[in-house]
Amino acid sequence: MALTDSHCHLNFPGLRERLDDILSTMDANGVTRAMNICTQIEEFDDVLACAVQHPQIWATVGVHPDQEGLTEPDASQLAELASHPRVLALGETGLDYFRLQGRTPADMEWQRHRFRAHIQAARQVGKPLVIHTRSAADDTLSILREEGAEVVGGVFHCFTETWDVAKQALDLGFYISLSGILTFKNANNLRDIAKKLPEDRILVETDSPYLAPTPFRGQTNQPAYTRFVARCLAQLRGGTEEAVEQYTERNFDRLFMRLDGKFQ
Repeated sequence: MALTDSHCHLNFPGLRERLDDILSTMDANGVTRAMNICTQIEEFDDVLACAVQHPQIWATVGVHPDQEGLTEPDASQLAELASHPRVLALGETGLDYFRLQGRTPADMEWQRHRFRAHIQAARQVGKPLVIHTRSAADDTLSILREEGAEVVGGVFHCFTETWDVAKQALDLGFYISLSGILTFKNANNLRDIAKKLPEDRILVETDSPYLAPTPFRGQTNQPAYTRFVARCLAQLRGGTEEAVEQYTERNFDRLFMRLDGKFQ
């Protein structure tokens, strides 16, 4: 049994204070790796330390698009931090127009500037991108194209967009990551997309401590629950959990570990 949680936040409240138990439960459920995602430079040292201390944990570096009033690194600073061997990707980064608070998308140039810096840094170090996009798919895809992000690739994490957005992301060489939302009763559109995705472009994640899958909705999510995402995916696609393990592990290795040299 082997699964990788491609997106979690182990340093967030609800997980960080019981990390030993979290890691033990991962092991008991056959979740052998997890990528701890950075959302602000202020937390990067803690995110990286977790990856350095625990061989099954990997790190990213980035500033979430919906975070304001934080340290704003430029591309060179991001690239320097991303050069650490335990850092696998830049992000999470992207665009989020969901909570505009009286503003319009035109007012969010600061987000677009930050996003471009992450893509430029990813190209400098040759590492992929972890993309967050909410109510901003058109601009997200446009900036990825403008900045040549297909050179490094990446993943659209916690995917909830349309099939058209998925196709455009796939055309750019990006992967699609499915979370516990896949198990929600009202996620029929996402389940339809999950059935259509090419096997060699699918990843699984929890986005824990958020979005716990059925039957744990309303509870604190954790990387071990990647198992329930994989189980749902297997049922939807008419395969076995073992098959999901095999292709999602292969995909993670190809994208983040660069084992096939695709992006070298």
